[in-house]
Amino acid sequence: MAFSQMKSITPLLGTLALGAFLYVGSVSNAAAPAPEAPSAAHHAASTSTKKTKLTRSAFKSLIYAGDQQQVKRTLDEISAQWDDAYIPALLEVAVYTVSLQASNDTFALLAKKTGQNFGRDANDWYHWWWNTGNTQTADYAEFKADLYAIIDAKFETYFRDRQETARIRLDEIRWGGVVQDGIPPLRDPDMIAADEATYLDDSNIVFGIEINGDARAYPKRVLAWHEMFVDTVGGVDIAGVYCTLCGTVIPYKTEVNGINHQLGTSGFLYRSNKLMYDKATQSLWNTIKGEPVLGPLVDQGIQLEHLSVVTTSWGEWKRRHPDTQVLSLETGHRRDYGEGVAYNEYFATDQLMFNTPFRDTSLKNKQEILALRFAGAPNQQLAIDTDFLARHPVYKDRVGPQRLVVLTDKSGANRVYDPGLVNIVSFDGDGIAIDADGRKWTLSEAALTAADGTQLARLPYHRAFWFGWKATFPETRLVK
Repeated sequence: MAFSQMKSITPLLGTLALGAFLYVGSVSNAAAPAPEAPSAAHHAASTSTKKTKLTRSAFKSLIYAGDQQQVKRTLDEISAQWDDAYIPALLEVAVYTVSLQASNDTFALLAKKTGQNFGRDANDWYHWWWNTGNTQTADYAEFKADLYAIIDAKFETYFRDRQETARIRLDEIRWGGVVQDGIPPLRDPDMIAADEATYLDDSNIVFGIEINGDARAYPKRVLAWHEMFVDTVGGVDIAGVYCTLCGTVIPYKTEVNGINHQLGTSGFLYRSNKLMYDKATQSLWNTIKGEPVLGPLVDQGIQLEHLSVVTTSWGEWKRRHPDTQVLSLETGHRRDYGEGVAYNEYFATDQLMFNTPFRDTSLKNKQEILALRFAGAPNQQLAIDTDFLARHPVYKDRVGPQRLVVLTDKSGANRVYDPGLVNIVSFDGDGIAIDADGRKWTLSEAALTAADGTQLARLPYHRAFWFGWKATFPETRLVK
């Protein structure tokens, strides 16, 4: 969620506005930190809770900070009863308090008690803590409910009475700068025929989906302003989730066990990846995994099925799919949908807006990778550098028991298929692959098809920025 996309939050935050602007501005302008190796703490999914003498009211009082003497007394009390479990709440206090003096004093207390000194750099403080500490107070979720309800009343439900349901660290859930659906999803968006889409140039990037012969194109220049579309494609209800910060567009089937989950943008992030919410229960969902991580839907066996999406140019997509439909600019919202306008500054550098516990130099943060994971091998993931794939138009591998072949066309678009026992040895970069026996296979979005009608099914995949995939799957295998 980019600072450039944020609505004016002053009316929403009232006295919190100053702190919020200081925080979002400092994060978006922060210099990229020096790389370092991941630690074992990266693998911790949750923190331990601890009963402490001080309750959340002490930390909440620091947010408003109307009386500097009271702030000093409260910080002195925290210091006298110090416990490392206070650190997560104090970091949020330092970021969101309306008083710059209270913020400075809180950071100073953190430095005194921890022996660390990162100044006012919240990202560095968080990175240190995520790799060092794993405790929180027993009422930490209640503190977050109190704090974020001031921003949006709907935020309270995300956290209230839900600490024990968390399957991710609560201190890694960070506000992205907007209210619930403040970056508005496109629900049942207007679509137009390819020849009507005169606003698009052939070089514009689109995310292409085909389900049951129904081809749709969702231009990056439009979707970057909305980060989600909810649509019915080929008779299948899907939510296409675009996390601009981590470079992922993932189409999910929204129906699980007869329930169609109505998803939206929560306003929060986990490891720089947007968290979704569902309207019925206000549970928070991990975007890359497609599963609930906080709230009543946790541990209900719910995982959304993800589908394939092609990142390609508009010219290439409409050449392959002349009957495609594409998003209309009549979205019901007023935005500058010009190519490259949204997130221009963020995409132009390798710096992150919201950091993660990882600093990994295997690839640049925002290098695109092809991301592969399969239900048959839940503990194995594969990331393939898209530059590597451009140099190897036929690439074969496997993830657990699942064999795969990646075909990369001349435009750089990738498609992944299940080859079974077929050995694909060459690809013309357009529409024909050839196996070791000389048989020709015709490429489509659904399958590779031989002259006798035999088909090799397509497999689900998407692209992502390297840092975002690594943050979600620390043990991923990388091919580069």
